[in-house]
Amino acid sequence: MTARHGKKYLAALKLLEEHELVDPKEGVRLVKAVNTSRFAGTVELHARLGVDPRHADQMVRGSVVLPHGTGKVRRIVVFAQGEKEREAREAGAEIIGGEDLVKRVQDGFLDFDVALATPDLMGSVGKLGKVLGPRGLMPNPKAGTVTFDIARAIRDVQAGRVEFRVDRYGIIHVPVGKTSFEDDALLENLSTMLEAIVKAKPSAAKGAYIRTAYLAPSIGPSVKLDPVLAGRLTSS
Repeated sequence: MTARHGKKYLAALKLLEEHELVDPKEGVRLVKAVNTSRFAGTVELHARLGVDPRHADQMVRGSVVLPHGTGKVRRIVVFAQGEKEREAREAGAEIIGGEDLVKRVQDGFLDFDVALATPDLMGSVGKLGKVLGPRGLMPNPKAGTVTFDIARAIRDVQAGRVEFRVDRYGIIHVPVGKTSFEDDALLENLSTMLEAIVKAKPSAAKGAYIRTAYLAPSIGPSVKLDPVLAGRLTSS
């Protein structure tokens, strides 16, 4: 059966009829206009890259601090002990622990958005790979979530650090702000994210890197960006 959309969604679609491919600035304006939720929805970037993540040398992942944050308060857990546990608590983390926290997660505790860990505890945290990995929560040095500078990592997350990673289809799905953000703030976040993705381009990637790019509100149709202009945004 064909999915049925409400009047608001269909009205939003009409706004896009004359906009097959748009530049990022227009995309930011449109994604706010087509948001059909009654709340300030999250704006996500969905970018298909010219990589084959089945090959290790074409994996794309990293993290970036968005200049205007994500608009969302994220719950952080920190795997740390001793002095680093104290540092984490002073930096504002509330859920901190070592083996006890590992066991708690093994027993089903997953009420958090970001997991950080100090390198000395990764031997224990590694046991959680099958639990945290599929959810994109496994601490990783490349993403900046495994570090002895745990206080800075916490501050970065609170300030708006976002991790990104291609899925098995070569697509990155990542938040870049809220529909309540000013256009300029949302555009700057988008530019920062695209720049980080371009910098993470593997040398083994051939041909066009950003193949398609969409901005999508929590509820509402997606806005298709011109991938060439999206790539140029990173150097503007």
